[in-house]
Amino acid sequence: MGHVQSSPSVSCQTHWLAQQRTGRLAASDVVVGIIFLSQTVVGALGNSSLLLHYLVHYLIGFKVRHTDLILQHLIVANLLALLCRGVPQTVEAFGVKDFLSDFGCQLLLYLHRVGRGVSIGSTCLLSVFQAIKISPENSSCSELKVKAPKYIGFSIYLIWILYLLVNIMIISHMTGKRSNNNITSMKDYGYCSSVRLDTTLQSLYATLITFSDALCLGLMLWASSSMVLILHRHKQRMQYVHKTSSLRSSPESRATQTILLLVSTFVSFYTLSCIFHVCVTIIYNPHWLLVKMGAIVSGSFPALSPFLLMSRDSSASRLSLSGISNRKIPNVRRNV
Repeated sequence: MGHVQSSPSVSCQTHWLAQQRTGRLAASDVVVGIIFLSQTVVGALGNSSLLLHYLVHYLIGFKVRHTDLILQHLIVANLLALLCRGVPQTVEAFGVKDFLSDFGCQLLLYLHRVGRGVSIGSTCLLSVFQAIKISPENSSCSELKVKAPKYIGFSIYLIWILYLLVNIMIISHMTGKRSNNNITSMKDYGYCSSVRLDTTLQSLYATLITFSDALCLGLMLWASSSMVLILHRHKQRMQYVHKTSSLRSSPESRATQTILLLVSTFVSFYTLSCIFHVCVTIIYNPHWLLVKMGAIVSGSFPALSPFLLMSRDSSASRLSLSGISNRKIPNVRRNV
């Protein structure tokens, strides 16, 4: 009898706790949604304006540098990675549930992974090319300095093809929340779910992605170390010779320092993203906050990178305006 009388109070207490928990989750969802929305909008505007900057230079008739070509593909990849993850995460965080079909979920995640992969490859290519470009004439890279520009276009398109092919595997196991699949056999990623892959296929996909990412990171670290060493040696040489001009104040040095900043930012966010990704993969049913934090960290580099590049191009924008006026004058100083 006593047990029967105590049930309503326990039930009410449980209901009250559920309401409090629901309220907290709703508030946290709004905060997460605002973070995703801000990150996506700011990043999309930054990347779009920078891409427009390069497009205007191309239409005006300025010669496109090899580093600019790589940066254009990096910007497109960043836009793919940012929009294809940020938009659905924002929509889902603000309470819109089950809005993607299987095809929509597969397409968005596929394009996100391709954009992420091309972003890694482009950043790697950019750092390696710049390290070769500023290497001394008597170094082991002297022959590569002549040959490297010829393979820039081929390397960029090869990166796109490789990541387009490798990430096809993701299509087979991602589903939208609308599907009436057995929820116990799936892993929840918020707006999408994933069916657990066959062990062999999952190992193959993980090996391919891990190998390509590790190779790119290794090359980036090598190129960054080489650039830092070259800048340091040049600075010491200039101080020894007592010259007023130095590589540090040259456009070549400013570009190198910007690329070093870009690479170090990428490696930092990529390392954090990998930690979150491993945790989400290992845990059978990861907490929603862990998944959201991983997505926020993953979108940080695509959102911040255009502003790092604009910090270098703040002076270049003024030079471009003077260059436009100089186009009316005979092309005496075009190749300076």
